[in-house]
Amino acid sequence: MSFGFKTSWLAIRDAGPEEVADALGLRHRQPVDWTTGTELAYRQGVFVARPVPEWTLAHGRIHLTHETDPTRPNFPTWLRTLAARLGDLQYFGTDRVSEYHAWAKVEAGELTRAYCYVGMSGEVPLRHGEPTAVERQLGVGLVGREEVRQDWGDAEWDAWHEAMPTEHDVMRIAADWSICPPLIEDDSVTAPGIHGLPPGVEPGGAS
Repeated sequence: MSFGFKTSWLAIRDAGPEEVADALGLRHRQPVDWTTGTELAYRQGVFVARPVPEWTLAHGRIHLTHETDPTRPNFPTWLRTLAARLGDLQYFGTDRVSEYHAWAKVEAGELTRAYCYVGMSGEVPLRHGEPTAVERQLGVGLVGREEVRQDWGDAEWDAWHEAMPTEHDVMRIAADWSICPPLIEDDSVTAPGIHGLPPGVEPGGAS
C-alpha cells in the first residue's frame, strides 16, 4: 500500500509530522495509520508520517494544485519558504498519464537542484542546478529544451527522448537522496500519521 507512483511527496529529515503539517497549513486533521493515510492522500489532502526514524514524508497529489506545481514560476519560492521552517527538504512527483516527472531539493535554504519534465507536451519547465551523481548514473536530468536544434533528425530526437526521465527514475533518485516510499514495508510502520487538507481545499472537494 506504500505510495510513490502517480502522486507526489516531500521528504524532510529534521522535522516531525506535527511540524510538517503546521508548515503545510493542513486543516481538518485526523490521526490515521499508514495504510489508511496512504489511501486517503491518493484521493484528497496530504498524509504526513514518519515511517522510518530518519525521514518524515508528506504524501499527496499536491503537485496538481496551483501553488505547488513545479511547472509554475512560484514553485521554487514555495519550497524555500517551507525549508525556512522545516530545514532541508526534497520534493518528488510523478504522473503516469501526462508523463510528468519531477524532483527537487533545498539545502541550507537554497534550491540546489530541481528538474521537471512533462512528456505530454515535451517540455522541461524547470531545470535548476547541477545534476547529482545518481542523475548522471541514470542518464536523466542532463538536458532540456535548450539543447534542441531545428536541424535535428530522427537520431538526435531519439537520443533526446531517451535522456528524459521515467517514473522509475524518480524512485531511484528518491532512494539515493533519501528514501523511496514503495520500498517501505507497510507492516513495519506502526506509528500513526496525520491526514489533513491544505488551504483552499474543503472536505469532499478537489484535492
